[in-house]
Amino acid sequence: MFTFLKSFFSSAAGRRRVGRHFRRSPMLEQGVDAVAASAASDSSRRANRRMLDMSRMGMDALFLLLGSGRGGLSEAQAQTARERHGANEVDHEKPLSWPAHLWLSYRNPFNLLLTALAALSGLTDVWMAAPDEQSWTAVVIIGSMVVISTLLRFAQELRSNRAAEALKAMVQNTATVLRSGAAAPAADDGQRRPYGAPMHESGSRQREVPLAELVPGDVVLLSAGDMIPADCRILNAKDLFIAQAALTGESLPVEKHAVQRVETGNSLELENMAFMGTNVVSGSGSAMVVATGSNTYFGQLAGRVTQATRAPTQFQQGINRVSWVLIRFMLVMAPIVMLINGFTKGDWLEALLFALAIAVGLTPEMLPMIVTATLAKGALRMSRRKVVVKRLDAIQNLGAMNVLCTDKTGTLTQDRIVLERHTDVYGTSSDDVLAYAYLNSYYQTGLKNLLDVAVLQHAEVQRRLNLASRYRKVDEIPFDFSRRRMSVVVNETENGRDHHELICKGALEEMLSVCTRLRVGSEVHLLTESRRADIRRVTAELNRDGLRVIAVGVKEMPPTQQVYGVADESDLVLVGYIAFLDPPKESTGPALAALKASGIEVKVLTGDVELVTQKVCREVDFEVRRVYLGAEIEAMDDLQLATAVREANVFARLTPAHKERIVRSLRAQGNTVGFMGDGINDAPALRAADVGISVDSAVDISKEAADIILLEKSLMVLEDGVIEGRKTFCNMLKYLKMTASSNFGNVFSVLVASAFLPFLPMLPIHLLLQNLMYDISQTAIPFDNVDEELLKQPQQWDPDGLGRFMVFFGPISSLFDIATYALMWYVFQANAPEHQTLFQSGWFVEGLLSQTLIVHMIRTRRIPFLQSRAAWPLMAMTMMVVAMGLVLPFSPLAEYFQLQALPWSYFPWLVGILLGYCVLTQLLKGIWVRRYGWQ
Repeated sequence: MFTFLKSFFSSAAGRRRVGRHFRRSPMLEQGVDAVAASAASDSSRRANRRMLDMSRMGMDALFLLLGSGRGGLSEAQAQTARERHGANEVDHEKPLSWPAHLWLSYRNPFNLLLTALAALSGLTDVWMAAPDEQSWTAVVIIGSMVVISTLLRFAQELRSNRAAEALKAMVQNTATVLRSGAAAPAADDGQRRPYGAPMHESGSRQREVPLAELVPGDVVLLSAGDMIPADCRILNAKDLFIAQAALTGESLPVEKHAVQRVETGNSLELENMAFMGTNVVSGSGSAMVVATGSNTYFGQLAGRVTQATRAPTQFQQGINRVSWVLIRFMLVMAPIVMLINGFTKGDWLEALLFALAIAVGLTPEMLPMIVTATLAKGALRMSRRKVVVKRLDAIQNLGAMNVLCTDKTGTLTQDRIVLERHTDVYGTSSDDVLAYAYLNSYYQTGLKNLLDVAVLQHAEVQRRLNLASRYRKVDEIPFDFSRRRMSVVVNETENGRDHHELICKGALEEMLSVCTRLRVGSEVHLLTESRRADIRRVTAELNRDGLRVIAVGVKEMPPTQQVYGVADESDLVLVGYIAFLDPPKESTGPALAALKASGIEVKVLTGDVELVTQKVCREVDFEVRRVYLGAEIEAMDDLQLATAVREANVFARLTPAHKERIVRSLRAQGNTVGFMGDGINDAPALRAADVGISVDSAVDISKEAADIILLEKSLMVLEDGVIEGRKTFCNMLKYLKMTASSNFGNVFSVLVASAFLPFLPMLPIHLLLQNLMYDISQTAIPFDNVDEELLKQPQQWDPDGLGRFMVFFGPISSLFDIATYALMWYVFQANAPEHQTLFQSGWFVEGLLSQTLIVHMIRTRRIPFLQSRAAWPLMAMTMMVVAMGLVLPFSPLAEYFQLQALPWSYFPWLVGILLGYCVLTQLLKGIWVRRYGWQ
């Protein structure tokens, strides 16, 4: 029989027979995911093509298409366009109504089963029973478990979602647009024309309008600090740098101007397009809106997040599979008990009621409440560690996570630019090069970009150079995109002699075009072709280290000249380079080591270039096995991708669709996948992962897609969350092991007793009471301690292993139950129907105490009480239940529950039975651990 049960509960055939009509198959789930991913990919390709077409279109054709011009739209035109295109708003995930949220909190296989059992108990114990025999006990017990578990989950998730809503960042809600034919604004109305913005056509005036009112054809004015309010085509630009990290993961801002100089097939690499959700770092310009709302690149991503049906996570799949194992167990065993008692006792109604009590007793009705209470307790502990849990199931997924995919910018790195090196032309560190770069950045009057800010952080150079007394600015030659360099001219007073120094910095090739000499130490040499080759080799090595290289050149000028121009940027002396990097966080290395020690494989998924990513990985001692680029991912089919995601741990130049596809591929291979990101480009992958992890500073759409929000963007905080997740999982698994093994033992004991006794071995009310008291002893499991060795590796659901555990340990309690039968039958002569109350009382006490002891025996692989002690709440609850079980037969309530006082000579026998039970269980635990391990 054991062989049959074990094979039935663990076999695919058994699962199909019972659950065929109740759940979707994994293959069907994967098929649905594949269709959704394919549709999302098609949508992305269409959006990419549309942006490329807009980028390549001539200005006249663009104005004709949008019915606009450089002076913008009139109010009437804007209103007409608004009626056609709708508001410039991106779909956000709608909060669930409280009834829908309550239903989702209630809906799971066990709650539905318990509800059915409560209804059946009400039918048999109340509606069909005689008035003096009516009992609401079973209905109240079962119903209470369902209500408590549902309300706990509902309240905790509601509170967490409110906290997540409060974390949403405030965003700019207006944009400056041109309106043709608009009335001129008053002189003191606060309107501003950004530095460098173009003069407007006659009759056009600036207007501040809400972002939602923007339409295709609007001309918006951009300046430092502005958010790009829609997808736009650049019309004019002056030193315009836009941070696209939220979309692409690039750590450095990118230059934007009106002309696309390099052909590309990736819309995010377009130089003459700006995208909703990015922001202006420096410079100014104007742009024409070409797409708004859901038609923007950002809108396409948001739509994929809010409209997609989320695939079941590992937690949901695991808990459902475990639930079906236990439900199948009940559906098989309860009818067997009814048939045996019906045939042996002849009273089929009594046999039916007893089988119903067995079904209730076998059903772990505390499972929903224990799971929810454990998750809620974990959420509370995690909140103290700067983690907000939006969805309770995510805690277990965090503990089960064995693959973490993370972006680079801001997670591994500090998300700020620092000056990493300052070297001469052959790569040797040079303070003189740093001094020249500092003078250039200090004296330029244009808006300083992030590179200038990084240079100026070296305040010690200002003190060393003594700027106030030694230097005076003479003139500057501003940056432009055709030259890709800028210069300042300073007057230096040294030893009573004044001379002018022109200091120029810019992109390497543009600098080499105006340099004729180079300086090494104090010597100046001609810039020959061989030396140019050496320079390119040195800078290529810096690039391979992930550094952005800016060249620095100088030229001494006559002190009589006061006005300088581009023509003076010639015959320069190349003195060296300054190189920049987004440095890794100090905590990244230790955090990655801790995650690896915890059995979690980390994979870096970034939109940034591969050289920068590899440099950061080296800095934090992250071993790069292989790197794949987005273009390679795009060309792979699903089988090739599955191989790629197994063998590589760094993926660069990725689009949002690539990240999502990688996550789905990892999940399809049986991994529990976490994804950590904070940008717009991370939202689809956050949604596709088993557990999406974001931060409080993330964009709204990423926080909506995430399951967990970190209040500090650090992998170390995440490691703490992983440990809490594993503690939560272990405590849930304890309850399942205890319940499964104990219930199996009870049922087998009932089967044996029913076959040979002339009376019921235990009344239905005894089974319900014993089950209730046993469940009470387990309510403190969420507060229990967890052995350290169980926290070192990811925890996974193992329904088949649970079935083995149940069949292995359950019969142990049956052996001692049968010993108790023999004790009551032969020693205390409870061997006739008139003595059945004594027999039932003896087994009730032994069964309750052995069940309570199993809590301590199964909660650890170690020796309980000696090597591993339960937390005091669990210890107190179990001791209280033991005391209640011993006292109940002697109390005034004994008659109500149809129990009677036991002879004192019974208790030495009881102690011996319980000691034997503990010793045998501990010995068999050793055999189990050696064969199967202990999760």
